[in-house]
Amino acid sequence: MPSLMECSIDNIIKIFHQYSRQQDHPDRLNQSEFKELVQKELPNFLKKEGRDEEAIKEILEDLDTSGDKQLSFEEFSMLVAKLTEAAHEEMHKNNPKGDHHSHGGGFGPSQGSCQGQVGHSH
Repeated sequence: MPSLMECSIDNIIKIFHQYSRQQDHPDRLNQSEFKELVQKELPNFLKKEGRDEEAIKEILEDLDTSGDKQLSFEEFSMLVAKLTEAAHEEMHKNNPKGDHHSHGGGFGPSQGSCQGQVGHSH
């Protein structure tokens, strides 16, 4: 049975391909595919950051290191890394520092399989 982290990685790959296969190249997200992915899969991020369509376009441009106006999985993975870091920072807000501290939710209430995983301590 895969671990939670392995399932999370698998889900990221599946989500990328769910949107990248809609048009053009099956291993790249074009602007409309990326916009749809962000709107459907990252609604709490958009709401929390007050992001709009122009911001989504700017995010794509920042991640698009090849300049082809599409995102490869490698470029997309940078978004995942940045969002993971931002969620981690959000979890630490208003929590005591020290050896044992707790985490809250990163981008709001969880949905689906990760729902039981929010609020761990280490």
